[in-house]
Amino acid sequence: MRIIGGTLKGRRFSPPKNLPVRPTTDMAKEALFNIIQNRFDIEDLNVLDLFSGTGNISLEFASREVQHITSVDLNFGCVNFLKNTAKDCGFHQVKCIKADVFKFLNQETEQFDLIFADPPYDIPKIPEIATIVFSRNLLKENGVLIIEHQSMQNLSANPHFIESRKYGYATFSFFSQTNNSL
Repeated sequence: MRIIGGTLKGRRFSPPKNLPVRPTTDMAKEALFNIIQNRFDIEDLNVLDLFSGTGNISLEFASREVQHITSVDLNFGCVNFLKNTAKDCGFHQVKCIKADVFKFLNQETEQFDLIFADPPYDIPKIPEIATIVFSRNLLKENGVLIIEHQSMQNLSANPHFIESRKYGYATFSFFSQTNNSL
Protein backbone atom coordinates (compact mmCIF):
# COMPACT_ATOMS: atom_id res chain seq x y z
CA MET A 1 0.00 0.00 0.00
CA ARG A 2 1.35 3.42 -0.90
CA ILE A 3 0.32 7.06 -0.98
CA ILE A 4 0.04 8.25 -4.59
CA GLY A 5 -0.26 12.01 -4.05
CA GLY A 6 0.10 14.88 -1.64
CA THR A 7 2.60 15.56 1.12
CA LEU A 8 3.53 11.89 1.60
CA LYS A 9 3.49 10.88 -2.08
CA GLY A 10 5.38 7.63 -2.57
CA ARG A 11 5.34 6.58 1.10
CA ARG A 12 4.68 2.87 1.54
CA PHE A 13 2.88 1.14 4.39
CA SER A 14 2.89 -2.52 5.31
CA PRO A 15 -0.33 -3.49 7.07
CA PRO A 16 -0.40 -6.79 8.94
CA LYS A 17 -1.18 -9.69 6.61
CA ASN A 18 -3.97 -11.03 8.83
CA LEU A 19 -6.33 -8.06 8.26
CA PRO A 20 -9.53 -8.89 6.34
CA VAL A 21 -9.02 -6.28 3.58
CA ARG A 22 -8.97 -5.81 -0.17
CA PRO A 23 -7.22 -2.46 -0.70
CA THR A 24 -8.18 -0.26 -3.65
CA THR A 25 -5.54 -0.66 -6.37
CA ASP A 26 -3.16 2.22 -7.09
CA MET A 27 -4.57 2.56 -10.63
CA ALA A 28 -8.16 2.80 -9.39
CA LYS A 29 -7.18 5.11 -6.51
CA GLU A 30 -5.33 7.47 -8.84
CA ALA A 31 -8.32 7.64 -11.19
CA LEU A 32 -10.67 8.22 -8.25
CA PHE A 33 -8.60 11.08 -6.85
CA ASN A 34 -8.33 12.69 -10.28
CA ILE A 35 -12.14 12.77 -10.42
CA ILE A 36 -12.41 14.11 -6.86
CA GLN A 37 -9.78 16.82 -7.37
CA ASN A 38 -11.51 17.99 -10.57
CA ARG A 39 -14.83 18.36 -8.72
CA PHE A 40 -13.83 19.67 -5.28
CA ASP A 41 -11.38 21.92 -3.47
CA ILE A 42 -10.09 18.81 -1.78
CA GLU A 43 -8.53 20.45 1.29
CA ASP A 44 -11.93 21.92 2.27
CA LEU A 45 -13.73 18.57 2.36
CA ASN A 46 -15.28 16.85 5.35
CA VAL A 47 -14.86 13.17 4.39
CA LEU A 48 -16.44 9.99 5.74
CA ASP A 49 -14.56 6.78 4.82
CA LEU A 50 -16.76 3.73 5.41
CA PHE A 51 -15.31 0.20 5.63
CA SER A 52 -11.96 1.99 5.85
CA GLY A 53 -9.91 -1.18 6.32
CA THR A 54 -6.20 -0.32 6.38
CA GLY A 55 -7.02 3.33 5.81
CA ASN A 56 -5.70 3.39 2.25
CA ILE A 57 -8.26 6.02 1.18
CA SER A 58 -8.24 7.96 4.47
CA LEU A 59 -4.46 8.28 4.39
CA GLU A 60 -4.60 9.42 0.77
CA PHE A 61 -7.09 12.15 1.71
CA ALA A 62 -4.91 13.17 4.66
CA SER A 63 -1.79 13.33 2.48
CA ARG A 64 -3.72 15.69 0.21
CA GLU A 65 -4.37 17.92 3.25
CA VAL A 66 -8.08 17.24 3.75
CA GLN A 67 -8.87 18.74 7.17
CA HIS A 68 -11.59 16.35 8.47
CA ILE A 69 -11.67 12.61 7.84
CA THR A 70 -13.82 10.17 9.78
CA SER A 71 -12.89 6.53 9.18
CA VAL A 72 -15.23 3.73 10.22
CA ASP A 73 -14.47 0.01 10.29
CA LEU A 74 -15.65 -2.90 12.42
CA ASN A 75 -12.32 -4.74 12.58
CA PHE A 76 -10.24 -3.81 15.64
CA GLY A 77 -6.96 -4.61 13.84
CA CYS A 78 -7.84 -2.32 10.92
CA VAL A 79 -8.88 0.54 13.20
CA ASN A 80 -5.72 0.14 15.27
CA PHE A 81 -3.47 0.03 12.20
CA LEU A 82 -5.04 3.18 10.75
CA LYS A 83 -4.99 5.01 14.09
CA ASN A 84 -1.30 4.22 14.62
CA THR A 85 -0.31 4.96 11.01
CA ALA A 86 -2.14 8.30 11.01
CA LYS A 87 -0.45 9.23 14.29
CA ASP A 88 3.00 8.22 12.94
CA CYS A 89 2.40 10.41 9.86
CA GLY A 90 1.20 13.36 11.93
CA PHE A 91 -2.28 13.14 10.40
CA HIS A 92 -4.31 14.43 13.34
CA GLN A 93 -7.30 15.09 11.07
CA VAL A 94 -8.07 11.35 10.83
CA LYS A 95 -10.67 10.25 13.39
CA CYS A 96 -10.96 6.45 13.64
CA ILE A 97 -14.16 4.81 14.82
CA LYS A 98 -14.64 1.10 15.47
CA ALA A 99 -18.25 0.41 14.56
CA ASP A 100 -20.60 -1.55 12.35
CA VAL A 101 -21.00 0.76 9.34
CA PHE A 102 -24.75 0.24 9.00
CA LYS A 103 -25.39 0.98 12.68
CA PHE A 104 -23.08 4.00 12.45
CA LEU A 105 -24.96 5.38 9.42
CA ASN A 106 -28.32 4.91 11.13
CA GLN A 107 -27.14 6.91 14.16
CA GLU A 108 -24.93 9.56 12.53
CA THR A 109 -26.26 13.13 12.29
CA GLU A 110 -23.23 14.99 10.87
CA GLN A 111 -23.26 15.88 7.17
CA PHE A 112 -20.27 15.26 4.91
CA ASP A 113 -19.05 16.68 1.61
CA LEU A 114 -17.86 13.29 0.43
CA ILE A 115 -18.65 9.80 1.63
CA PHE A 116 -16.55 6.93 0.31
CA ALA A 117 -17.61 3.34 0.96
CA ASP A 118 -15.51 0.30 0.11
CA PRO A 119 -17.52 -2.59 1.56
CA PRO A 120 -16.53 -6.23 1.24
CA TYR A 121 -17.71 -7.22 -2.23
CA ASP A 122 -19.63 -10.23 -0.92
CA ILE A 123 -22.03 -8.47 1.45
CA PRO A 124 -25.58 -8.33 0.08
CA LYS A 125 -26.39 -4.98 1.75
CA ILE A 126 -24.22 -2.82 -0.55
CA PRO A 127 -27.24 -1.11 -2.21
CA GLU A 128 -28.53 -0.15 1.24
CA ILE A 129 -25.57 2.18 1.78
CA ALA A 130 -26.90 4.79 -0.67
CA THR A 131 -30.45 4.36 0.62
CA ILE A 132 -29.40 5.04 4.22
CA VAL A 133 -27.09 7.95 3.33
CA PHE A 134 -29.88 9.78 1.50
CA SER A 135 -32.71 8.89 3.90
CA ARG A 136 -30.59 10.16 6.82
CA ASN A 137 -29.52 13.27 4.85
CA LEU A 138 -25.82 12.66 5.53
CA LEU A 139 -24.51 14.58 2.51
CA LYS A 140 -24.12 18.34 2.39
CA GLU A 141 -25.52 20.23 -0.59
CA ASN A 142 -23.54 19.20 -3.69
CA GLY A 143 -22.00 16.35 -1.70
CA VAL A 144 -21.12 13.03 -3.30
CA LEU A 145 -21.34 9.41 -2.19
CA ILE A 146 -18.91 7.03 -3.89
CA ILE A 147 -19.31 3.28 -3.47
CA GLU A 148 -16.59 0.91 -4.64
CA HIS A 149 -18.00 -2.48 -5.64
CA GLN A 150 -17.34 -5.38 -7.96
CA SER A 151 -17.86 -4.58 -11.63
CA MET A 152 -20.57 -7.23 -12.04
CA GLN A 153 -22.85 -5.36 -9.62
CA ASN A 154 -25.11 -2.57 -10.87
CA LEU A 155 -26.22 0.16 -8.44
CA SER A 156 -27.91 2.42 -11.00
CA ALA A 157 -31.44 1.70 -9.73
CA ASN A 158 -30.98 4.18 -6.87
CA PRO A 159 -32.63 7.52 -7.78
CA HIS A 160 -29.51 9.42 -6.64
CA PHE A 161 -27.19 7.47 -8.95
CA ILE A 162 -25.12 9.69 -11.28
CA GLU A 163 -22.70 7.37 -13.04
CA SER A 164 -20.17 4.62 -12.59
CA ARG A 165 -16.54 4.23 -13.61
CA LYS A 166 -14.96 0.81 -14.06
CA TYR A 167 -11.31 0.03 -13.29
CA GLY A 168 -10.58 -3.67 -13.76
CA TYR A 169 -12.71 -5.70 -11.35
CA ALA A 170 -13.64 -2.62 -9.34
CA THR A 171 -16.29 -0.04 -10.14
CA PHE A 172 -16.90 3.30 -8.47
CA SER A 173 -20.57 4.31 -8.44
CA PHE A 174 -21.30 7.98 -7.79
CA PHE A 175 -24.44 9.33 -6.12
CA SER A 176 -25.60 12.86 -5.38
CA GLN A 177 -28.62 14.72 -4.09
CA THR A 178 -28.60 16.95 -7.17
CA ASN A 179 -27.96 14.24 -9.80
CA ASN A 180 -25.42 16.44 -11.61
CA SER A 181 -22.99 14.44 -13.68
CA LEU A 182 -19.34 14.46 -12.79
